[in-house]
Amino acid sequence: MQIIQSRRRFLAGLTAACTASLVGAPTRVLAEPEPETTRIRLAKTLSICVAPQYVVEDLLRAEGFTEVAYVAKGAGAATASAVANGEIDFSLNFVTNSIVALDSGARLTLLGGVHPGCFELFAKRGIDSVVDLKGRNVGVQGLGTGPHLFLASIAAYVGLDPARDINWVVDPAVKPKELFARGDIDAFLGFPPDPQELRRSKVGHVIINSTVDRPWSQYFCCMLSANSDFVAAHPVATKRVLRAILKAADLCTAAPAQVAERLVAGGFASHYDDAFAAISELPYRKWRDYDSTDTVRFYALRLKEIGLISSTPDRIIATGTDWRFLDQLKQELKT
Repeated sequence: MQIIQSRRRFLAGLTAACTASLVGAPTRVLAEPEPETTRIRLAKTLSICVAPQYVVEDLLRAEGFTEVAYVAKGAGAATASAVANGEIDFSLNFVTNSIVALDSGARLTLLGGVHPGCFELFAKRGIDSVVDLKGRNVGVQGLGTGPHLFLASIAAYVGLDPARDINWVVDPAVKPKELFARGDIDAFLGFPPDPQELRRSKVGHVIINSTVDRPWSQYFCCMLSANSDFVAAHPVATKRVLRAILKAADLCTAAPAQVAERLVAGGFASHYDDAFAAISELPYRKWRDYDSTDTVRFYALRLKEIGLISSTPDRIIATGTDWRFLDQLKQELKT
């Protein structure tokens, strides 16, 4: 584990007004009980879209946490497993990865959606829609990863059989983005920073952008997940962590340039322009507007239809979600 982030450097990169409005603890927070624990562990992955959890340390300290640690983990299924096993306490993650984990009985609790969008489907010339992927070679990091689950859901939604109609290409030695860039596969679904890098290099064209294309843009992509035992034992701390994450999401909207700088300085991103583009494009303030239950139901139904989970959406919602803190915070953090 590695404790990252510099409070002094982070605050120095923000305007005084922005910092005061987001970090300053409101009166009702001061009236709450102290958190049951002052130590929080978060995941560190390669995904830029989970920027709120990378700039949340000062907000967590304002909530009473004295030790904030980032633990390096693989994205998607690896993160879900780490949360469920208690290796980390909280992480933003693509909702389908959490649903698949919950279907297998993982000790996960979804606390609320943070932002929609971020996935983009790139294709080579001559492929203009998802239907055109029939019989084509599509690269993913692995079967069961977020990109595979998401694209399989999209394929089924437009009438394809993702198991038979698409040739899934997995190469442990080469990233799908690199296979696509050199023309070895026909399409590739990526999340930040991959789409930004491909656009900067003028490789391929986008046929699906989940930030703007319906119905995907109408549902959360990343939701905050927590270890279920942590939530049960530390309800005050859980609410305080969620509040800090939601404020950090607002910060991404209010100061994307400073957040991008922080990501690069903290080792969460390698290229400022890509980080800034990703953060600027994502609608982080949608956590106030979208319904977290709708998101879980939508994706659980898609995954059940194609046989990737056996649980019903209602069962996933009943056993794997807890919106009580989110409901309170939507009232508390109204703007």
